[in-house]
Amino acid sequence: MRSALRISRVMVETSYAMMIEYRSEIFLWCLAGVMPFILMGLWAQASASGAFGIDAIGFARYFFAVFLVRQLTVVWVVHEFETDVVQGHLSSRLLQPIDPVWRYMAAHAGERLARAPLLIVLIVVFFVLYPKAFWLPGWREAVLFIVATQASFLLRFVMQYCEATLAFWTERAGAISHLSFLVQLALSGSIAPLELYPPIVRQIAMLTPFPYLIYFPARQLVGPADAMGPVWRGFVVMAVWFVAMLLLNRVLWRVGVKRYSGMGA
Repeated sequence: MRSALRISRVMVETSYAMMIEYRSEIFLWCLAGVMPFILMGLWAQASASGAFGIDAIGFARYFFAVFLVRQLTVVWVVHEFETDVVQGHLSSRLLQPIDPVWRYMAAHAGERLARAPLLIVLIVVFFVLYPKAFWLPGWREAVLFIVATQASFLLRFVMQYCEATLAFWTERAGAISHLSFLVQLALSGSIAPLELYPPIVRQIAMLTPFPYLIYFPARQLVGPADAMGPVWRGFVVMAVWFVAMLLLNRVLWRVGVKRYSGMGA
């Protein structure tokens, strides 16, 4: 256990040091994630009619929470894995006594640490521009938000890692991921709170893992936390989808590695 922790620490520190070298790029990544603020302005303006049951401050806080979740759960493993497979970099990693997935996880952890100071700056700027939206969540809401956000990251990572393993069969695994992102954008609550959707659409969305990637963690912070039913049920659904995606990933990995023909394989 001590050896595993030491290896994990070294991998994260190495990834963090590498990410720090690309501070400007990470800053641009952060700015690229401000779409929720644009949508916030549109919905806040539309809320003046009073037809949505959510006022302007409610929309501001919701999309602020969406922004936080998106920033804290960024996953890009499909692009790195696709490059490693196409260019043959995966060959050397397969020879090492550690599953490549841990290197990708460490890279994501390092990137999140490098992103943290920029994220804090953007949070301060948001509340300076929208002081009426400022509030302090209770300790229960904060804890549930942190746990739900971490669970969302793990679920998002294993889902995208499944898409990444398709690189064993096609050189355009990233394109497939882009298609799934469009579905996620529509059903995750990124463009509007799910309670504004027609009931039939909301029921269909609840059968997918997508609402638990954005909407569920966001509602833990700004409430109502039980907008999707009991909170414990949301975590159970996330766990079920995580296990299902993990099993699928292991099957795709085992089959894909056998047909891998990259340089040095």
